[in-house]
Amino acid sequence: MSLADTGPRQDGPARGRPRSEAVERAIIEGVMKLLEDGVPLAELSIERIARTAGVGKATIYRRWSGKEQLLVDVMRAAEPPDPDLPGTSMRDDLVVLLESLRRRGLAGRTSAILHHVRAQMKSSPNLWAAYHDTVILPRRLLGLEVLRRGRENGELRADVDIELLNDIVVGPVLVRTVLRPDSDLPDDLAEQVVDTLLQGLRPVSG
Repeated sequence: MSLADTGPRQDGPARGRPRSEAVERAIIEGVMKLLEDGVPLAELSIERIARTAGVGKATIYRRWSGKEQLLVDVMRAAEPPDPDLPGTSMRDDLVVLLESLRRRGLAGRTSAILHHVRAQMKSSPNLWAAYHDTVILPRRLLGLEVLRRGRENGELRADVDIELLNDIVVGPVLVRTVLRPDSDLPDDLAEQVVDTLLQGLRPVSG
């Protein structure tokens, strides 16, 4: 996945201060280029990133405290954006969340960069922890909030453990993308999973 192209910084007199967003894109694009070229995470130095992006090392350090924080933002930029929830019902919100996860699974299959970088990140506890806290955890909390609202609104049985249910909801897609990477991810998978689960989780009518 490529971000907007931005040219490297040229030597000589500056013609105005570059926009911060453009500079950050150039840096993230530089990291992506190095990864596309097969450079392992362990060999990605700030100096090498700065040279590839056409900026100074100080420019990077003004925006990120170190390589780990920069790599987390690179991974975020390489993934699909978080979805906007319709808010019409728990069922509809869950379908949108799960569809987003399915699309991430498809992106991971077509992007060797995402696959290999995630694998390398897991060998770096600090980097994986930062990725988990800034990328994975917020999505999990969003799913829990959707289930919590559903339980409060009477769309879900009051005795359901929403922590466990959240794992059950995302489980089928994770199994197919991680443990069974050759399995099918059909367009209606999110609806199939959510509707199958909710048939047995709705309150019993009197």
